[in-house]
Amino acid sequence: MQQPTLVVLAAGMASRYGSMKQVQSFGPSGETIMEYSIYDAISAGFGKVVFIIRKEFADSFKAQIEPKIQGKIQIDYVFQELNAHLGNHTVPADRVKPWGTAHAVLCCKETVKEPFAVINADDFYGKDAFVKAYNFLTTACNDTTYGIIGYKLNNTLSENGSVSRGVCEVDANLNLVTVNERTKIYTNESGVVFEDESGIHSLTGEESVSMNFMCFAPNFINLCDSIFSSFLDKSIQEPKSEFFLPLVVNHFITNKIGDVKIVTTDAQWFGVTYKEDAPDVLTKVAKLVADNVYPNNLWA
Repeated sequence: MQQPTLVVLAAGMASRYGSMKQVQSFGPSGETIMEYSIYDAISAGFGKVVFIIRKEFADSFKAQIEPKIQGKIQIDYVFQELNAHLGNHTVPADRVKPWGTAHAVLCCKETVKEPFAVINADDFYGKDAFVKAYNFLTTACNDTTYGIIGYKLNNTLSENGSVSRGVCEVDANLNLVTVNERTKIYTNESGVVFEDESGIHSLTGEESVSMNFMCFAPNFINLCDSIFSSFLDKSIQEPKSEFFLPLVVNHFITNKIGDVKIVTTDAQWFGVTYKEDAPDVLTKVAKLVADNVYPNNLWA
């Protein structure tokens, strides 16, 4: 049995934090959020981690991560470059932003040959999610069956304001029907609601939402490759256009290539997209360490 691979989307980290040196420590021994994901993946049975990063901060990234995890899991790197996999297209002069998460996975074409999970570098997903992902990748994932780790909406809300979530519409067999992007979800006196141009609408809080933790067979990378060209035909001149993973997942479902299973978890998600999110994350990590969910030093 092939051990699955963990693919970590880290190419955007430098732009959000200023530089790799400023990626904040959240654990008591200087651990980043990403390290907790890697620790959980190793514990669950993943055999390799592939970091998708930008070439210009590769040295500082490696200096930070390798001394901690070298020898504990196989490590590989993929560079997400603007000119990668463009075919006959040319990067517009005003393009600065990377091409998005599905392009990042496409850049793994020569590196990832086994079933794999994709995660964001700056999100905390929880132990249960990695156990569920490992089990799915080793028993159920194939060329026509992919998976999304589905979090209960209640477990992904913020006390500090509204959040944007991909709310999953799921059929009776736990197959994904569609993902509805709700850009303003919050709680008020009546419970969990979302707001759009037509007003305020109630949610139960029990809905499954996607937090960009997805499970794929290797052929998914070829699917990204096959539709990236048509994406560029339409959108290459839009400076902020992005080739996102849900776009490819939606293509997979709507063209009846296969099914996407919702793999449910009760894990508590929390994220650190901006520096202002840090105090709450520090508190939550400290509680997990105090409760002996994680050791005081992950890599001791």
